[in-house]
Formats: sequence, C-alpha cells, structure tokens
Amino acid sequence: MGYQRMDSTQQLPVGQDASGEAVESPPGDRPPGRFGRGEVLVAVVAVAALCLAVLLRSAELLEPDDFAYRASIVALTQGHLLSLTNTEYQVLLKQLSSDGGMGISQWVHLANGTWISEKNPGYPFLVAPFQALGILRVAPLFYGALGCLGLFFGGRRWLGRWGGTWAVVLFCSSGAALAFAWRPTMPTFTDASLIAAGAGALLWAILTTEATIRRRTVIGLLGFVALEAAVLVRYTNVVLLAVAVLAALLVFGRSGLPLRAVGWWLGSVAAMVVAVLGFDYLAYGSALKTGYSSGEITFSLASVLPNLTGMPARLVTSMPMMVLAAAALVWLALRVVRSRRQGIEPQRAASYRRDAVVGAFLAAGWIGIWGLYAAYDWTVRMGSVPGSDIHLIRFYLPALGLIALLGAWLLARLPRWLPVVLLVVLIGLGAKSYPSLVAGGLGGPGGSPGVGGPGGTGQPPPGLGAGIGGPPPGVGGPGGAPAPGAP
Repeated sequence: MGYQRMDSTQQLPVGQDASGEAVESPPGDRPPGRFGRGEVLVAVVAVAALCLAVLLRSAELLEPDDFAYRASIVALTQGHLLSLTNTEYQVLLKQLSSDGGMGISQWVHLANGTWISEKNPGYPFLVAPFQALGILRVAPLFYGALGCLGLFFGGRRWLGRWGGTWAVVLFCSSGAALAFAWRPTMPTFTDASLIAAGAGALLWAILTTEATIRRRTVIGLLGFVALEAAVLVRYTNVVLLAVAVLAALLVFGRSGLPLRAVGWWLGSVAAMVVAVLGFDYLAYGSALKTGYSSGEITFSLASVLPNLTGMPARLVTSMPMMVLAAAALVWLALRVVRSRRQGIEPQRAASYRRDAVVGAFLAAGWIGIWGLYAAYDWTVRMGSVPGSDIHLIRFYLPALGLIALLGAWLLARLPRWLPVVLLVVLIGLGAKSYPSLVAGGLGGPGGSPGVGGPGGTGQPPPGLGAGIGGPPPGVGGPGGAPAPGAP
C-alpha cells in the first residue's frame, strides 16, 4: 500500500525496511497538517458547553471536604498561608460559620498549637488568585481548559485530524466531569485537568520529531510540571507521575530526544519530591507524614473484590467513555498480534507498534490509579450510603484524560459518521447523569456564600464520619466534622 508524498516543506522522515530500501514513516507519524476550522470549532464548543452547564447551576458544598478546602483557600487569600494560630483559627471559624453552617472541617490541631488542614496543600495555591478576584467558580474551568488544550494538541499529533477534537469532547461530556467542574471547593476536576494537560503535552513532545529539540524539551517540561502540580493537589497522583517518568526513560532515545531533555524533565520531578518532603517535615514533623492521622486512610486486598463488585456500574454511568477506551485497548492488542504476521507492510507494522506503545502507557496510568483505589477500604464502607456516588467516583477521576485519549483513538478509526453518533449518545448520557450526581451529598446539598456562587450551606449529620471510616466526631476543631473522604 503506497502513500502520496508531501512537498519539500513537509517531507516525511524516512527509514529502511528489511531489504535496505528507503520507506516513509508510518502514517500516524506524519504531522497532521494544518488545523481545520471544524475540528477547532467543535473542541471550543465542547469546552464552552461544559462551562455553561456548570455556571448555570448554583454552587453547593456537599461534604466536609468542601469546608476544609474552602477554609484553606480563604485563609490563603487573607495572607495566612496554610497554618493558623489558635486565635486566627477561631476568627476564621467564626467568619465561615456566620451563616449557621459547618464553618471549618477536617483541620488538625498540631502539637505546637497551630491549626492546619489535613488535606494535601496544592489546591489552595492553584485557586487562591481566583478567590481573591471573586471568581472561584472559574478556577476549575480554567484548569479544565488547560487540560483540553493538552488533549487537543497531544491527541491530534498522535491520531491526526479530529483526534484531538474527539479527546476534548470525551473529556468534557461525562457526568463526572460536569459534576466536579461544578464544585470549586473540591480539587477533583482540577487535578484531573492537570493530568490531562500533562499527558497531552508529553505525547506531543515525544511524537513531534519534526519540531526542534528545544521546543520539545520545553513542552515536555511543562507537561511534567502539570503532572507534578496534580501530585501536590493529591499525593496519590504520584502513580501517574511515575508512569510518565517511566515512559520518558524508555522512549526518549527512539523519539530522537537527547538525554539532556529527559534530564530537565526528571530534574523538575526531583525538585517536586524534595518540596513535598520538606513541606511535610515542616508542617507535620516528619517528611513521610501528612495531615491524616495514622490508620485513617487504609488500603487492603480484602477491599478489592467488594470494590470490583460495586464500583463498575457507578463508573460506567458517570464516565461512559470508559467503554470506548476499553474497546480501544482490545483493538490495540489485536493489532499488535496482527503486526507479527508475515507479509504485513513494514510501515503499517511500525504504526501498529507505535500506537500500542502509546496505548500501553495510557493504560498503565489508568489501571494504576484505578487499581490503587480498588483496594481502598473507605469506598467499601461508603458504598451503601444513599447519594454517595459523587463521593465514590472522585477517586477515579484523575484518569479521565487518559481514558479520553484512548477513546479518541477508537473514534478516529471508525467511519466518519459513527463517531458523531457515539458522541451524541455519550453527551446525552452525561447530561442525564450530571443532575443525579450533584443531587447527592453527605447530609444533602447546600451552598455557601463566598465560594463563587449563591446558595445555603449543607452540613452532614453529626457523627457521620465515625460510621463510615472517618475519625471520631469532633476531629478538626470546633465546628468541624469528621473526614468522610481520602487524600
């Protein structure tokens, strides 16, 4: 099977086949060409529709985690950084509970007399500028747009025209994405967006062999910075960062990247690790300690089977594009088997193997983070609580961008009309699950003034955490509530 050659300004890289004759690069290795207005327009409309669906619904605080993050965000904008003296804590508590709500939740009283949130420290720093401007609700949408930018360029470079567009539409269309983009006092959509941005940037940097080394190094570095920011938001995202490091180490040579490029990338990772260890040492007295008390967050093999029984239906309902991604992995595996057969064109076999390598790394990140939380004890205990779906699926959301890329790979190989039909169905499913997800909550929905949207305040029933795996009532200080969630 032959491929039409491009002009001299777009000449394809060449290699040699087994006979020593020059051959063109696999079709998927070609630059995808100029942007079409249609693919850009559809991607922009998808992002705009997400923003509109989120902003048309008043913001609400659904669980104690919201109150913990809100207190950190407000404290940071008032110049208090992350820890408060007892006097400062009481003033902030009075301020945030003036409307009769919970005020502050899930903060811990340290031995030196100061108060600090038990949550990982990154999210308040990412959104404090938006809170200072009075537009906190825009924060997750801003980071969502960055995620879509990474997915568009990374997906387009991997899959060709419309590949990036399909990835963006899949990322924006699920009920899970809508529900957590709607919650500005929760970091869930923001860290998922940072991971999507990082994955897309790295995909572009590794595959774009026609770009300069400096440009690829910078884009890849930005990708790693995005992944590192996601780790600062939620430490368990280190699973995804580890997969990115492994990918960089294994493929940089074949991608034409020099060792110094990977050195820059891994140097930023090392700096982040040192920063986290230093913060934990200064804040909690040990580099390996966090704000969570010992035994509060637990994982065990005994929880795997119950989670595998209870979670899939919730995940398919809230993120139905995972079905496309799973099908893509099966198809990728079958293509690799086919590529080993004799008689297949070297170009096509190389293309199959390249897609399989990219798909394998995306799958490793997806399976890694979902596999970790499949062993999470709290989700087993929480599974029978009414309205708990929104609290359970949030631990699985970091893989959203990786799932979108895999789903886009499948759509890019279907007849042109079929992806449109499938996307319409998925958008409809997302629109259906969104209202039911945001109607959940520990103790019912309720908003709070001062967090970027109107509404009242929701407060979980007293002692709820003790029955579902949180610490005893009263942990977190006066007016606080026990932790129902995870790191």
